[in-house]
Amino acid sequence: MLEAKAIDINYGSRTAVSQASLTLTAGELVAILGPNGAGKSSLLRALNGSIKPSAGEVLVDGVQLSSLSRRTISRKIATVAQEADLRFPVTVLEFVLGGRYAWASTSAWGWETDNDIRIAEDVLRETRLEEFSGRAMNELSGGERQRAVLARALATEAAMLLLDEPTANLDLGHQAAILACVRERCDRRDSSAVVVTHDINLAAEFADRVILLKRGRTMATGTPAEVLSEKILAEVFEVKLLIDAHPVTGAPRITPVHEMRR
Repeated sequence: MLEAKAIDINYGSRTAVSQASLTLTAGELVAILGPNGAGKSSLLRALNGSIKPSAGEVLVDGVQLSSLSRRTISRKIATVAQEADLRFPVTVLEFVLGGRYAWASTSAWGWETDNDIRIAEDVLRETRLEEFSGRAMNELSGGERQRAVLARALATEAAMLLLDEPTANLDLGHQAAILACVRERCDRRDSSAVVVTHDINLAAEFADRVILLKRGRTMATGTPAEVLSEKILAEVFEVKLLIDAHPVTGAPRITPVHEMRR
């Protein structure tokens, strides 16, 4: 279980996050929504130990995150960034195998074992990338590359996934594929996930709980049906919205309303 208890995050005199709390339990997918500058990514970085809260605490299975080594954290928490920054070509399999490094022995050369390779090949199949195993990462499309980033995170076997805008700049098919894979992992209770996203409709469709942030403060938290209301969303995003039910799933469906000026 991952817990954030009343954490503050400050950058000099600026407060990015104020008194934020979060509990992530096994099998759960939590979406964090909010406008630009709301503190979403800062909160995510605090959850994986990249930045230290100015106040409050983050706990992993009841242990303070700050007391754990980076290697231990990497075995428990995997982070998926928006896009891989590759300055030299590696194959998809080599890139995904990098997710196993936290489990490697101290020897540097030839550290991957047969088990490491089996796990990497399994997650390539899970993310539908097995046919790209030998292709260079810099030859992939944006959607394929982002699936490889997710596969690398899954290869860590970490029980908790933190995803920062994993579907940014992807087409609808790749957006759905990324979150469907994470949702399936959570449904099998192999993983739990926190997803930072700007896409309210994807959050409504895939998340168990939603946290709405504005200027670093939590405005609402609850199920999509509880939180994604016209009143709350209008306050957070300062825009007029129309909300109805998805005709297939029944999840809230949000449409911005732009009134034409005459």
